[in-house]
Amino acid sequence: MRFDVLGPVRVRHGTAEVPVPGLLRQRLLALLLAHANTPVSAGWLSTALWGGEPERRGSKLHLLVHRLRRTLGEPERLVSDAGSYSLQVGPDELDVERFETLLDLAERNLDPQRRVEVLRQALRLWRGSPFQDLDLAELVGEAQRVEERRLVALEQLHAAELDCGRHSFIIADLSELVRENPLRERLHALLMTALYRAGRQADALAVYRRARRTVVDELGLEPGPALRALERRILSGEHIEFESPTARLATRPAQLPHDVPGFVGREAALAELDRLSEKTDVPLAVVAGTAGVGKSALVTHWAHEARNRFPDGQLYVDLRGYGPDEPLTTTDVLAGFLRALGVPGDAIPADATERAARFRTVVDQRRLLIVLDNAAAADQVRPLLPGTPTSFVVVTSRDSLPGLSARDGACRLVLDRMDAAEAHALLTDRLGDQGVSAETSRPLIERCARLPLALRVAAERLHQSKTRDVGELLEELTDEHRSLDALETGDEHTSVRAVFSWSYRNLSDDAARLFRLCGFTCRHAGHRVGTYALTALLGADDVQTTQRLLDVLVRAHLITEVGHSRYEMHALLGDYAAELAEQERNQPAVVDRLLGFYLHTADQAMRLLQPSRQPEAGGLPRPVAMPRLTSEAAAVRWLEIERPNLMCVAETAAKAGMDDLVGVVCRLLHGYLAADDRYYDDAERLATLASGAALSDH
Repeated sequence: MRFDVLGPVRVRHGTAEVPVPGLLRQRLLALLLAHANTPVSAGWLSTALWGGEPERRGSKLHLLVHRLRRTLGEPERLVSDAGSYSLQVGPDELDVERFETLLDLAERNLDPQRRVEVLRQALRLWRGSPFQDLDLAELVGEAQRVEERRLVALEQLHAAELDCGRHSFIIADLSELVRENPLRERLHALLMTALYRAGRQADALAVYRRARRTVVDELGLEPGPALRALERRILSGEHIEFESPTARLATRPAQLPHDVPGFVGREAALAELDRLSEKTDVPLAVVAGTAGVGKSALVTHWAHEARNRFPDGQLYVDLRGYGPDEPLTTTDVLAGFLRALGVPGDAIPADATERAARFRTVVDQRRLLIVLDNAAAADQVRPLLPGTPTSFVVVTSRDSLPGLSARDGACRLVLDRMDAAEAHALLTDRLGDQGVSAETSRPLIERCARLPLALRVAAERLHQSKTRDVGELLEELTDEHRSLDALETGDEHTSVRAVFSWSYRNLSDDAARLFRLCGFTCRHAGHRVGTYALTALLGADDVQTTQRLLDVLVRAHLITEVGHSRYEMHALLGDYAAELAEQERNQPAVVDRLLGFYLHTADQAMRLLQPSRQPEAGGLPRPVAMPRLTSEAAAVRWLEIERPNLMCVAETAAKAGMDDLVGVVCRLLHGYLAADDRYYDDAERLATLASGAALSDH
């Protein structure tokens, strides 16, 4: 079955036309074809067909639909569901869809003769104006849209004819089109070019004068720059080759930003990108990682190395998902990409969905590298993905973007912090003659958390002052209250505190609070915090809610899961969380909740090991959610895991002058620690703290 709307609406079954009697039936068919395969509400259809007449519109529409089904002879095509109707139209059955498919094909085909053939085939589908003689306001918008595409097709056809050298052949047709469409400057330009190339310079200039007079009289404006430039070239007698819109599609974009100077290391990640780019079944890769880890630098460096493998060019955009600027809309990004690929501005659709479809058409079967940098969410990325696997897309994000893996088949590459050798190589490259030995740089590297951004800023700080040495800078970095000040550049794109803040601002309120509260946890390297401790910090009773918030922080690479329900932060993120923790109200109560969790759970464990001992937790609040320790083995396992944090509880209490609490910790744990040779040093340290606390009491 074929449906035609490019002229009077008609239906054909095979070679026979199917009569659609009655104006109302024709109008209903036209409305449904204008929204083919899309549900259209019964209320909207009724209003379109009968206007403000309220009586019995529902029953009248139902009867009209029944009659149209009978007319079509295939009742299953007209589907009703939940107060809506949709007309099911298959591929190649609707003339306007065939027309637009042929236009898209012409835009991909760079051979001018083939373009002429395809465009003429598309234009032969037209038998008049769209939805002719039906006079429905609801059809005007679609009719205007399709008519505009017809005019673009006519412009492209005559541009292709010019490319074929048929300038004399098209002058008459172009003259008629200009008379019918006096405000379309592109048609004037085509006619001027055809006349000029036919040796009729005076006639070409006369066309310009008429065009200018029309534009000034009708719009009060001068002609556009392209038409004015064409007049100047004709006046100067230059040779003119008309540049058709489809010819511009041969443009090879080269949008990569400059390569990162002094890029070092990352051999494994570079090799993985090489491997993924060569797999035709994986056209999408996501490079994820924490703030400042060098995702953009890695992808930019790799892209420069790999650019020759993408003969149709490279597209790049910073989506601004994390940063001081507003994120880019996909509508704007698509417009930029289409322009870079040679699509003229007047041929770029206004609608975002249509732009995405046009983009997929233009890049179809082309071998492009597309870098989508700094994405915040999968929805920013999806409209920018090609429809075929010939192009390779690399996305960078601080979020893992699991939706792109689950739905779009993306392969994820998580970029970890540099290893010590890579970090030292980076420092050496940045410092040059001022370089430092591996031994001297080791503590600086660790305090910079082996983050490339922090290391580059630290190297710049060392360059700033000839007298500054690594020791002075390290002293600033070791002070958790000044560490981020030492990595301040005055630039929101490179100051480490500012760069961290963009990840924090993207969090929900609950996840942001959990991140802040992590600033109260132990800061020693290698010490991990568990889900129950973080639940106590939140003052909550639901471990599952805490776990969901932790999953958000892990996906955002603001915290790292290092074992089953065990988490840690690197030093600089820990310092940032500690700064934010200062915003918390009633901080002593927050600290008491955390200490209370450790002491009450330790008390529970020790009473399993020593059933006769009396409960003791220093009067601290008991958490609602606690791990269930049901055996001596479970108690020992918990004590082994939490031993570093329990020692930190004692040290924190000693520093805060909480002498009674130091004694409680010592009475709880000293016997357990002293009984195991592995923990002898901890037992001695605990005894020393308790002795100091006892002396201070006297």
